[in-house]
Amino acid sequence: MDAQAKADLVFKTEDVTKIYDTGEVKVHALAGVNLELMSGELAVLLGPSGSGKSTLLNILGGLDGATSGRVWFRDLELTELSERELTRYRRDHVGFVFQFYNLVPSLSARENVALVTDIARDPMKPAEALELVGLGHRLDHFPAEMSGGEQQRVAIARAIAKRPEVLLCDEPTGALDSKTGVQVLEALDSINRRFGTTTAVITHNAAIRKMAHRVIRFQDGRIADVEINDARIAPSEIEW
Repeated sequence: MDAQAKADLVFKTEDVTKIYDTGEVKVHALAGVNLELMSGELAVLLGPSGSGKSTLLNILGGLDGATSGRVWFRDLELTELSERELTRYRRDHVGFVFQFYNLVPSLSARENVALVTDIARDPMKPAEALELVGLGHRLDHFPAEMSGGEQQRVAIARAIAKRPEVLLCDEPTGALDSKTGVQVLEALDSINRRFGTTTAVITHNAAIRKMAHRVIRFQDGRIADVEINDARIAPSEIEW
């Protein structure tokens, strides 16, 4: 690999497997995954439930470990890190967005974002992060006063406020209708374009693939297919 290609490589996995042993049965969630994610790209991960998408995302994010194989974030081999080192990796480099927003109900939007900025190395101001996702006018509103789409955008603001290099999103529009889902995708697309944040989005909605640089399809714990989009469309053009 030449120097430029190595500089552009954010994640690399090598023959990654993940087996969950329940005692009665062994579930092979990943069965030898080789993947590269490049700097600044927005990748969409497609595939049926149980195909391994979320398991891989959790391993990339340092939330789970591989049973075998190797995983790198740039020059850092995640599969060699201790729990303390993985915690530092997650804190310093990774933003997470999940299907359910995980906001603290008793805190305002600004305060929910501040939960992250208070411990980050070089954070944005919470108000700045909320402005980036179109919620500058909702700083002091509580989750119960917001729509699902607004709550998810608060979650995105919280994820990006620490200026992560990567943003990992697991079904970020899964609980939303098409209109609010588009607003969330617009926020993710804007962050990717503006900051060059490497972004991976898991979705069951195949239409979302059209906004990605690259589409990675999973089947039975393996990567079944990779598709490059020569022309991307805006989230507002996606037909749900």
